[in-house]
Amino acid sequence: MIFSQMPRFSDIPETTAQKSANSLRSVAGFRGHWDAPRNGRNWASSAETCCEEGKTVDSANKRSRWTTSNIRSQYGRLIVVTGTGGLGYECALALARAGAEIVMAGRSRAKGEASIARIRESVPSVKIHFEELDLADLASIEACGKRMRANIKKIDVLINNAAVMTVPQRQVTKDGFELQFGTNYLGHFAFTAHLMPLLHQGSNTRVVNVAALAANMAKIDFDDLQSERRYRPMAVYGQSKLANLIFSLALHRLSMARNWGTKIIATHPGLARTDLSGVRADKIKANNDQSSESKIPFLLGLLAPILLQPAEQGALPPLFAATASEAKSGQYYGPDGFGERRGFPAPAKIPSAAKDEAVAKRLWEISEQLTHVRFDA
Repeated sequence: MIFSQMPRFSDIPETTAQKSANSLRSVAGFRGHWDAPRNGRNWASSAETCCEEGKTVDSANKRSRWTTSNIRSQYGRLIVVTGTGGLGYECALALARAGAEIVMAGRSRAKGEASIARIRESVPSVKIHFEELDLADLASIEACGKRMRANIKKIDVLINNAAVMTVPQRQVTKDGFELQFGTNYLGHFAFTAHLMPLLHQGSNTRVVNVAALAANMAKIDFDDLQSERRYRPMAVYGQSKLANLIFSLALHRLSMARNWGTKIIATHPGLARTDLSGVRADKIKANNDQSSESKIPFLLGLLAPILLQPAEQGALPPLFAATASEAKSGQYYGPDGFGERRGFPAPAKIPSAAKDEAVAKRLWEISEQLTHVRFDA
């Protein structure tokens, strides 16, 4: 494993805010980003390439607005997306429209087949099928990997998107891992390892790992990695998403060191109305109904259409990472708007905790031990 020199980790303490704001932060999937952007990006000092016109745009005056219309033909490419609703569905739909063959991997066959039926209604000619995958079960992950290696010849893009969010009470996976850490991070770590042989057979291959704004205020707690001593739903969710970002950067370094030629790119969707947040546009209710993952306050129901962008907009950063020629390996992309909460794909601020060399190396070694996988050449 090659780890480049990185700044040391700095722990950023949580801030205190009013109860209503905390509720909004929790459901949206982050903390510490409500009142002002923390990334300090200076758009005046950067320039972006407009993929259609091939010219440089000064971001101080005008931002390049990359949308699904910029996706080039994906005919002949096979793309695997984890998650069958929300961002996963939107990614699969957009890629199907661009001509890609799609594998949707998820836990619920009924939900997966329903999503595939909706995609076929929009794209009748699509090649798409469902693979059963429970990211909270290492045996399921291994079995899915074996089936795919037996039945398909190559993978061009893997989008690690599926997640659970802010589970109210601590739960564990079938292997005894804390549910959010085990599903969101360890599950994708293992799944990616099982699919690397197929990615080595693809062309212009990419692995896209979906993180979240919650990673910005998180840390990896090696003393209580499974949250057995203390369980705080949002902090644990943030840790799982920070781990995804650390994994993405580490896998990029490994790809470079071993000359795999695979781009490894991290993204986050900003704040989006999805099944994960429990705030989809067609499910906003003027009450305090309990969803499967989080309780949605009345205030959020009222403000969600203003504060949160549609799921199809939140899917733009992973779609950019999966298809755009200008998307760079080892980079992190998110929305370009205020505080990276909404907008169009642009470089995102990588939190200092994700760039710590010692943390990355230790997390990688622990992950290999826990999942019993290795990323062999």
